[in-house]
Amino acid sequence: MARLIVALSGHVGSGKTTLGEFLHNRFGAHCFKTKDYLRTRHPGTAAERGAMQALGESLDRKTGGHWVTDGLTRNIQADQVSEDAIVIVDAIRRKSQLTALRKGYGPMVVHIHLHASDRELARRYGRRHVSGFQEFKSYANVQENVTESRVGQLHDSADIVIDTERCTAEDVMVKAASFLGLYGRENLRLVDVVVGGQYGSEGKGHMCSFLAREYDVLVRVGGPNAGHKVFRRPRPVTFHQLPSGVASAVRAKLVIGAGATIYVPDLLAEINQNDVDCDRLAIDPQTMVIIDKDRSREQKLVDGIGSTGCGGGAANARRISGRLPGTVKLARDYPELRPYVRNTCELLEDAFRERQKVLLEGTQGTGLSLYHGHYPHVTSRDTTVAGCLAEAGISPSRVRKVIMVCRTYPIRVQDPSGGTSGPMREIAWAEVERRAGFGRNAIRRKELGSTSHRQRRVGEFEWVALRKAATLNAPTDIALTFADYLTKKNEEARRFEQLEAATLRFIGDVERVAGAPVSLISTRFDHPNRSIIDRRAW
Repeated sequence: MARLIVALSGHVGSGKTTLGEFLHNRFGAHCFKTKDYLRTRHPGTAAERGAMQALGESLDRKTGGHWVTDGLTRNIQADQVSEDAIVIVDAIRRKSQLTALRKGYGPMVVHIHLHASDRELARRYGRRHVSGFQEFKSYANVQENVTESRVGQLHDSADIVIDTERCTAEDVMVKAASFLGLYGRENLRLVDVVVGGQYGSEGKGHMCSFLAREYDVLVRVGGPNAGHKVFRRPRPVTFHQLPSGVASAVRAKLVIGAGATIYVPDLLAEINQNDVDCDRLAIDPQTMVIIDKDRSREQKLVDGIGSTGCGGGAANARRISGRLPGTVKLARDYPELRPYVRNTCELLEDAFRERQKVLLEGTQGTGLSLYHGHYPHVTSRDTTVAGCLAEAGISPSRVRKVIMVCRTYPIRVQDPSGGTSGPMREIAWAEVERRAGFGRNAIRRKELGSTSHRQRRVGEFEWVALRKAATLNAPTDIALTFADYLTKKNEEARRFEQLEAATLRFIGDVERVAGAPVSLISTRFDHPNRSIIDRRAW
């Protein structure tokens, strides 16, 4: 038994079959076509419209219109239609047929009537061609049939009437699906967002890998200039374009949003290295593609502001300046990406309808925001939660949690020319090692950029920057990383109370300044289940 029976009515050419096909393709609706049913049950009937009209009228007289309901019931039973299915009846032509349907299936029946002017219907009929089926010479011949001429009377009994002359076929589908509630009628808060609270490299990949197993859809934005390192044996893996939870949430769908930038050769290599198939990964058709010229153009920024030189900024600039048709190629224009390209807004809409949880993985950090960072030592995008949502195509009203990741000692990439990559209260790695009780170079040799592979600069924790990041992102939770850099003793902590007293005081200060609880604490870069203290209440 189905959960919804959608009875379509309307004159020949009004768009019933097109609507049924759209609902089938978009929402998996099961289509019961009365014309096909008649030809199957009465195989001797000629495959022509006049003969089919006569047969339908004969059955209406014999059964009082019940033959449509009886045929639908047989079809549902024969095809073993599931209890949560939507069944389209294409189509009903008499009020008696609708009455029988409502009597047999009660409140699960929804009647949609489609209409257009006679002039438009005649125009459509003139272009009509159905293989193996003989139509009349003109629409006027169709209207000579008494039943067909009276189909418009079903207008008054319909639950919704749609003018298909003033709408595209897609518009008709959207109006019908919205009335049927197929998009979902609740703006449930199903999205959790992870963003960086400083200058990037806060450990977002480690956190996302840990959290990913709780989600149905993993979304990545930003570009390949951000590398998210994930613990894996025998060696860590760095994700530049795929979500970091690829391996920890193997059943989750993967999405690259329309606002992201991708470099095709590296993305395909990453896809192959992680055995990601095209059914699992969706790349929005409007995702911007970085070309080699973009990478070349950014080389001057490598020395100037410590850019990674990956070409994302130049690609975004091209996207803005090259808005003449045929000037810029997006993901949809690359044959090698076609197996992965699909409408991610629809995919996310389907996920929300099914109440699936979504993890949006932001890249870089709030202090690098094009608008809110220390210009010009910034990246080419807005790295706040609002910017990440815009790139992914997700409404703020969908957000449940905002997890802002912060390091105990913020870092910035090193400018290879010896200049500055941006302001910070810089200290030496040797000082961090001394304070934490590590041997010389024990930390320094690990602190290389995930993308640039250059030595990172390190600085004191910036409380003013934390407050600004909290204002911009309004985090519900803080994920504090590199607790072992406060003291090496924290490496052995498995529970919150096992952290050193000074660390507990530091966490208290972070919570007060950020106005959010420190719910996740990483004590070292190791398997997440053994290196992250989880204090969440959700």
